[in-house]
Amino acid sequence: MSEAPALVLLHGFTNSGASWEPVVSGLGQRYRAIAPDIRGHASAASAAPVTLDAVLADINALKPQRFALVGYSQGGRIALHAALALPRRVTALVLIGASPGLDDELERAGRRDADERLAEQIEALSITEFASMWAQTPVLGGVSMDVAAAAHEDRLRSTPQGLAAALRGLGTGALPSVWDRLGELRMPVSLIAGERDAKFTAIARQMAQRIPGATVSIVAGAGHAVHLERPAEVISELERVVPADQPVAEP
Repeated sequence: MSEAPALVLLHGFTNSGASWEPVVSGLGQRYRAIAPDIRGHASAASAAPVTLDAVLADINALKPQRFALVGYSQGGRIALHAALALPRRVTALVLIGASPGLDDELERAGRRDADERLAEQIEALSITEFASMWAQTPVLGGVSMDVAAAAHEDRLRSTPQGLAAALRGLGTGALPSVWDRLGELRMPVSLIAGERDAKFTAIARQMAQRIPGATVSIVAGAGHAVHLERPAEVISELERVVPADQPVAEP
């Protein structure tokens, strides 16, 4: 009997691995779900350095040898870099509300400056104050009270210092663009975005034009955090891309 397929789930900025619980519980025992805390967040709040290379090394150290990689927002951006760095290990790639980065150097420099200002602001607040402030971010709006409350509690697992380090080391301004490398992806790729998230639905469609065989799923009624708002739809897409009875082959 073949082993259940492994899934590595990477959370977004200010979240933790625990934020994937609605998806993990819905997948049940048919999959081996691994949802680590990314450096700068929750149990990894004090891990150093908080850099892309360090996080990629953390992912490379995970077991088993082969896994499907799922990432949301900042975690999706990291997952994209990991899929390019570890193509023989990543069997499939599922990105939720994710981007390959900013390919305009001036725009990226401006974003780094903005991220630094935000990092300084985060460091001046308590985690409760920051969590309340971050919940007002427009891209995260329109969610139910239950989803908002769960996201708030999840943010309280982190520290201002850790989140500031994650923004400086893993933010949109920090990571290089990989728009020009999307054609290198050879594993199945699924791009998910919420219908209300106009920016990332457009980005998903642009990415699909550059990734061989990529599919785009726009989830009706959902915003940026599709896995929190509509976990059943994310589970359904994961089951399609990574069938539970798919044999696990060694690279």
